[in-house]
Amino acid sequence: MTDSAPAEVRHRYVIVGAGPAGLQLSYYLQQAGADYLTLERAPEPAEFFRHFPRHRKLISLNKVHSVATDPEIRLRWDWNSLLQDPAELPFADYSREYFPHADDMVRYLGDFGRHHKLNVRYDTDVRRVDRAGDGFAVHTADGVVHADCIVVATGWGRPNIPDVKGIEHAVGYEAMSTDPADYADQRVLILGKGNSAFETASALLGHAAMIHLASPRPLRLAWNTKHPGDVRGHHGAVLDSYQFKTLHSVLDCVIDEIRPVGDRFEVSLTYTHADGETAVMEYESVLRCTGFAMDTSLFGDGCRPRMTPNGRMPATRPDWQSLDVDGLYFAGTLAQDRDFKKASSAFIDGFRYNLRTLTQLLRERYEQVPLPYDEVDAGSLTAAVLDRVNWSSALWTQFEFLTDALVVDEASGRVRHYHDLPEDYAVARFGDQPHLYTFGLRWGRDEYSDVFAIERHPQPDRAAESAFIHPVVRRYRHGELVQELHLLEDLLAEWRREDRHVRPLHEFFARDLAGSAVDEDLR
Repeated sequence: MTDSAPAEVRHRYVIVGAGPAGLQLSYYLQQAGADYLTLERAPEPAEFFRHFPRHRKLISLNKVHSVATDPEIRLRWDWNSLLQDPAELPFADYSREYFPHADDMVRYLGDFGRHHKLNVRYDTDVRRVDRAGDGFAVHTADGVVHADCIVVATGWGRPNIPDVKGIEHAVGYEAMSTDPADYADQRVLILGKGNSAFETASALLGHAAMIHLASPRPLRLAWNTKHPGDVRGHHGAVLDSYQFKTLHSVLDCVIDEIRPVGDRFEVSLTYTHADGETAVMEYESVLRCTGFAMDTSLFGDGCRPRMTPNGRMPATRPDWQSLDVDGLYFAGTLAQDRDFKKASSAFIDGFRYNLRTLTQLLRERYEQVPLPYDEVDAGSLTAAVLDRVNWSSALWTQFEFLTDALVVDEASGRVRHYHDLPEDYAVARFGDQPHLYTFGLRWGRDEYSDVFAIERHPQPDRAAESAFIHPVVRRYRHGELVQELHLLEDLLAEWRREDRHVRPLHEFFARDLAGSAVDEDLR
């Protein structure tokens, strides 16, 4: 680990930020023998987790006890460990709690960086990133670092502040008191209905006289959306209090204005689903829990990335590269544009796999190392698919985003098997191929009135109606989706039954490949 640097140096890859994403990518590049440097403004890694979440309880699962013995499968329920081979530092050695304390994450990430002797330069504030020829110049207090490629893994840099008249009177999540006694007998308005808002409401539940959580859109519960970033079930006491009329409420409304009046606040609001009804409510405290956004101030005019329509994160291509700045990539929670509110790219359990794939894509582009693949015997396609969906933690955690790709050479019968690619990347890359399969895991996305009372139809020909996570194979021809096969859901996520999984998949391949050289090997 380096502590200082000459006034001007050059590396092929420069990573900005040494949080979990920066450390994970550093590990992969180091294992590959790549020329990289990671810059971190804080004296230690994991600066974000030293402050957030404010009430110090993570929402990432730490399921230590499992019937599974295979380390790969156990990673499906270990949402905090970084990937390493061998797995010398599992997060379970730092906490046995199902929802761990944030301080345990700080200790873990510090040890991870030290154990692997990652090339991280701490106490180095990146002041500006500029274009320099085909590469970049990274300006720090110690000098300039030149790079062919920049990967920004800084995480959120600033609070997301909604455009509300009088919003300056709200105390931000980043600055509010976390002592529940400070809100005793108060009427409290919490702006937002995400996990930070519910974390705050849960902490105040037994102290505040009245808690209102407010935002224009309805509450999104993770058990409905299947997105781990939506409100989680362990905050259910807040919803109980709302439904049982304790004066704690969840409001769908637009906040029109916040006005200080003496020692309280008057808040004008318009209800979203009440024929335009308006109200003026009184509160002693107004707390802003509306999330975070990327800080773009470090980018010079020549390389400031385009942002997504919500203005909170960069817009990216399927390879996690900036949509409009060539050579500028994003890692970690900043790189969730492609699966926003779907898979887990915003969280360690998801982006650790994205970064393994990103490393391969970077090495292919900058070091001419071909993207790795396995060659599959055509007669083994069914086994190859079922082996992966029954074993891979990447396909499990990054459902509906990361897939495997099977590229079929119809003339020779050879099949190239690529692992863990974003589906839109696989389709774009192999879009000129007449025979491409992708496969991964998906949820049923029908609208259910009650997700705990779903009628099931356990017949193979009705597998597309499966509500639980299940394998899906897609066939593309020259970039167009032409076939799709669903395999039945399974309570224990074991897709090995001859009648429900093996035979339907084998018959799908046999029908689809009929007449090709591959078909000869399927008979």
